[in-house]
Amino acid sequence: MFETSGGLLTIDLNIIKSNYARLRHELGGKDCAAVVKADAYGLGLEPVSKALWQAGARSFFVALPNEGIELRNYLPEADIHILVGALPGTEEVLQDHNLIPVLNSLEQIKRWDSRGRFDIQIDTGMTRLGLPPRDLQHLPQGLKADILMSHFACADDKDHALNQHQIEAFNHATQHIAHKRASLANSSGIFLSEHAQFDLGRPGCALYGINPTPHKTNPMGNPVRLQGKIAQVHDIDTQQSVGYGATQKLQAGQKLATIALGYADGYLRSLSSQGELYINDVKVPVVGRVSMDVISIDVSGLDVAEGQWVDVIGPHNPPDLLAEKAGTIGYEILTSLGGRYQRVYKG
Repeated sequence: MFETSGGLLTIDLNIIKSNYARLRHELGGKDCAAVVKADAYGLGLEPVSKALWQAGARSFFVALPNEGIELRNYLPEADIHILVGALPGTEEVLQDHNLIPVLNSLEQIKRWDSRGRFDIQIDTGMTRLGLPPRDLQHLPQGLKADILMSHFACADDKDHALNQHQIEAFNHATQHIAHKRASLANSSGIFLSEHAQFDLGRPGCALYGINPTPHKTNPMGNPVRLQGKIAQVHDIDTQQSVGYGATQKLQAGQKLATIALGYADGYLRSLSSQGELYINDVKVPVVGRVSMDVISIDVSGLDVAEGQWVDVIGPHNPPDLLAEKAGTIGYEILTSLGGRYQRVYKG
């Protein structure tokens, strides 16, 4: 497979486990769940969830019932929580697979009707999922949620006024709804303040190396290395252009290398003439448009050859830095990683 794929994606499970331990330390003894939705943010649900179980995680969050069903195959003893809740027609499936819905509306609470364990989410300012505060007075008597939760909208901006508003609104909800554990803090929320942590942290992106404290040094390790293979080397001897649309001109004396990955592999098209790869410790720029299967890089002055590996994501260019060049966020970089790579799991 190493000889037939255009890219090599290496995922270090030990770093993911170390990131989980770092987050538990930041929580100061409070419980720490693990969010593994979207195929563990593109890194592989089975190996990542098993590694996190080994690291001590016992509560896992996914977005959709089908993700929970798959995860149950890998972690038969875990508490698995479904963020979209009990959508119409899924109640029996959730029961059958021992999945815990995050009930987000009075309608979901009514349909669940004491079928088993459940969470309740309160909308404290995100306006996305969860009961609006006005519905708290309409909740049935005798409810006791496994987890009472809400979600920060702006925790990555430590000074945003909405953070304190959400903490206060969630504190109010905890006094009116019976629950075993309260949870507000996502990855950035864990680092926001002790008042934001409550009983349970729910980190996602930080487990996978995305910086939960933007504008500060990243406290998390990067578990991802993506390498692309050089498919062809071009010595430019006349003035010409490269790629679709002829958007970038070349001069005689330049040298290009064509890398066998593109936007079909998650290397975003917005990185056209913006991205940077590394050959050992040397930064090389992307030139021209990103194509479906290939990109071109300027390797002038370097000794390169067909079949050589080049770092697309790695120690010099972690997902957050690649995202900045692409005008997006690290989440999109990781969840866009394609299926054509050879995947290697360390640890």
